[in-house]
Amino acid sequence: MGQLVFAAKVTHIPRMVLSELPGPLHGCRDDAIHGLQDIGQRIVDSGADTVVILDTHWLSNAAYHVNACADFQGVFTSNEFPTQIEALEYDHAGNPSLAKALAAQATERGVLTIAHENRNLGLEYGTLVPMHFMKLRRRVKVVSVSGWLAYSTIDESRRVGAAFREAIEAGDGKVALVASGSLSHRIHDNAVVFDRPYETSDEFFRQCDLRALDLWQQGRWTEFNAMLPTYARACYGEGWMHDTAMLLGALGGDDYQGKAEIVTPYFLASGTGQVNAVLPLR
Repeated sequence: MGQLVFAAKVTHIPRMVLSELPGPLHGCRDDAIHGLQDIGQRIVDSGADTVVILDTHWLSNAAYHVNACADFQGVFTSNEFPTQIEALEYDHAGNPSLAKALAAQATERGVLTIAHENRNLGLEYGTLVPMHFMKLRRRVKVVSVSGWLAYSTIDESRRVGAAFREAIEAGDGKVALVASGSLSHRIHDNAVVFDRPYETSDEFFRQCDLRALDLWQQGRWTEFNAMLPTYARACYGEGWMHDTAMLLGALGGDDYQGKAEIVTPYFLASGTGQVNAVLPLR
């Protein structure tokens, strides 16, 4: 019988890549990097053979999608931030059987979800950046899921997450589930974005983020789930926070009682609110 063995919400900010390189930004995001390294080691220690990443940089305008390729190798440059993520090499193994099972179960539960084995369908940096800093490479397989659903609902994503849990437990592997995306995600206006890398774009967004994390740490998930649809829209949650909804659906929704462990304390990146947090399993 399969098992969900680890769950987390993580950052994937591009500045972490620059933080590794020589130059004026070297070390500027060591806190976030160290948090991802910690989470990567915990995934290995959990015995997970696969990490499923709910990627808010994979935009879908229709249906949910899962990358079911067996192998991922290449060099990635972001078309969104080409000055920050340039020539990032990656080499990962996929898990086609799990990817297909996730898609089939979500579809069976009433939300169309499609698995793809198209080698021309690449990974987005919401998957590649966490995998890079978690240092998993081929030690743990990866399945990437579209985590930005432009016209879906938070409730649909919760149902998809619950179906994913069913598929995992019906299988024979140990799986880590990672939601990859920010909290609030209103990037600064273009005229000032390069001048304010460590400031919020609006104090309202920061305060909402802090309140949300306070609820997470107290295990008050019924209240957080109730606020999530409005919070995601009012605070420009990344990918409308469908990654978070799927993660919480997999953890049991309102019945989840775990208290979040903050691995990298809340921080700001070009106006957005970020965190690395582990959500303990019961």
